[in-house]
Amino acid sequence: MALFYKELGIDLGTVNTIIAEGGQIVLSEPTMVVIDVDEQKVVEVGEQARHMYGRVPEGYEVVHPLQYGAIADFEVAQVLLTWFIRKVCGAVSPFKPRAMVTIPHGITSVERRAASEAVLRAGCREVFLVTRTLAAAVGAGLPISTPSGNMVVYMGGGVTESSVITMNGPVVANTIRVGGRRLDELLAAFIRRKYGVVVGEMVAEEIKLRIGAAAPVDPNENLEIQGRDQVNNLPRTITISTADVVEALEEPLEEIVGCVRATLERTPPELTSDIIDRGIMLCGGGALLRGVDRYLTDATGIPAYLAEEPVGCLALGAELVLHQMEAFKRYLPTA
Repeated sequence: MALFYKELGIDLGTVNTIIAEGGQIVLSEPTMVVIDVDEQKVVEVGEQARHMYGRVPEGYEVVHPLQYGAIADFEVAQVLLTWFIRKVCGAVSPFKPRAMVTIPHGITSVERRAASEAVLRAGCREVFLVTRTLAAAVGAGLPISTPSGNMVVYMGGGVTESSVITMNGPVVANTIRVGGRRLDELLAAFIRRKYGVVVGEMVAEEIKLRIGAAAPVDPNENLEIQGRDQVNNLPRTITISTADVVEALEEPLEEIVGCVRATLERTPPELTSDIIDRGIMLCGGGALLRGVDRYLTDATGIPAYLAEEPVGCLALGAELVLHQMEAFKRYLPTA
């Protein structure tokens, strides 16, 4: 009978939700929901909701049910997860899946319970929790079962986490509320301040992905964007450069470096030598920012490199942890 039950690894992120099953990514959609406020019902979820962001008429609202990696709106998160789990498992399947869900290090017991309960109510029969950096390390195939140090830095949409893992568990961990959405907000604010043009988060994110970088690059790239003039409120086209993005993101990137340094400062010397030899593995959507590996290498003096599956390794790792519960159960957070 157990053969009919699916086992899911769910990376429930601030910006995107990714689900792995059978060693593959089977769903990757934005963690967004469009709600008809007057009728109090969900209109769209995931990718379709993202297309409607900033374009909905009065009476509709685009909701991000997760903030800083934790559930902020329980009911909406439950609806979103129900849609996603049904999409993966089928709407009429009599066999409820088991799930391992990623959560940030250091969230409260109330936030842990909210994540577990939301997934249970969404249609799972059993739910376990795993910290994001541990799931990423497993998904990336790091040798964490040995008595040697492995450092993982997760750069997500809502938070950045850094941890040192050995013997299947974290030794030191640190989390700050700086992620991809914060970078987009600061880039939009920079454009408004320097050019007098108002752009939305979606445009800021596109700029970051297309020409963004953590450090100056050669040649300096340019991108034409459209926004609303801050003075006359009319449409206006301007040209943004990679140098602009580097300047706009300087402050949050320094905070990320501070998070990594704080973790290294608390790491036992024996494990520090391992990290110097092995380097720092980067994962999460924020790690896709061009040159961020080089930026962290220069800032810490330790080689940083991108995971082979920087975004998908968390969900893939969560599924693997679910299959190897005996090896990890003492390090899994309780709801």
